[in-house]
Amino acid sequence: MGEKPAILVTGGAGYIGSHAALALLDAGWPVVVLDNLVTGFRWAVPDGAVFVEGDIADSSLVGGLIDAHEIAAIMHFAGSVVVPESVENPLKYYDNNTARSRTLVATAIAHQVRHFIFSSTAAVYGIPDTIPASESMPTDPINPYGRSKLMTEWMLRDTAAAHPMNYCALRYFNVAGADPAGRSGQSTAGATHLIKVAVEAALGKRDGVAIFGTDYDTPDGTGVRDYIHVSDLAAAHIDALEKLIAKPNDSHILNCGYGRGFSVLEVLDSVDRMAGSQISRTMEPRRAGDPDALTADNRLILGTLPWRPEHDDLDGIVRDALAWEKSLGEKA
Repeated sequence: MGEKPAILVTGGAGYIGSHAALALLDAGWPVVVLDNLVTGFRWAVPDGAVFVEGDIADSSLVGGLIDAHEIAAIMHFAGSVVVPESVENPLKYYDNNTARSRTLVATAIAHQVRHFIFSSTAAVYGIPDTIPASESMPTDPINPYGRSKLMTEWMLRDTAAAHPMNYCALRYFNVAGADPAGRSGQSTAGATHLIKVAVEAALGKRDGVAIFGTDYDTPDGTGVRDYIHVSDLAAAHIDALEKLIAKPNDSHILNCGYGRGFSVLEVLDSVDRMAGSQISRTMEPRRAGDPDALTADNRLILGTLPWRPEHDDLDGIVRDALAWEKSLGEKA
């Protein structure tokens, strides 16, 4: 490939989007970040990226960016991601994650963008009958967040069948950690992700960690999840992009996970080890809709892309998250 074309990263001032922008720049791709900064941070946009503050549903703005920068592909991270909030305010999620994504896809088609990479989620599986969850399983999301993402997958499938565009929907499992070089990390206030909450507690930013459910059908009774390092996830997006460009008639839906899980207690033990202190833990009842275990069958991504995890180590994920959390006070 000669000189690489520009990539539009929506939500590139957010947690995963900023890591994808870093990975693109590291690999020599020009990057244009579009973010409305509702949950993102201007300082999280990497040096070297063009930054535009705006909304994905602003067709004239997005169309102008595509034309001005000769955008070849869109990586779409913009959206709302808090599951309990999606239950309380479903229309917000169907607006942000579904309706606005539809407008973005329509603008991409109108301006002849050929490739689209979508930030999807394991929430599309709901509570799977079998673990690990594979892409061939039925999708049966149990909350508006999962449904809002699945609807966008359907839109991309139907659009790719009708127009000259291919796509890759990457279904994330539990994303955690931070850029090992300390350039970005999970910065959202009030985040609900376990590792983020636990490192905040380890640094005295929270009183402790609540464990929701100790009677699951798992080895230690707490929920088991598949945690993937955000830098490995970002690398999967680069490999997906190159695959879409190389094979423009093929589209893909791929799980992003390591294929094994850790329990809540195992995660907290890792944080204790990495922080050198003990987090206060309180036992709470189960939350509605939490499966016993959710891990990825990752054979399809390993067989489709050259992607191989480089950070598949729980202590390493925690160490990077802890280092980022310590540095966050300097960025406020």
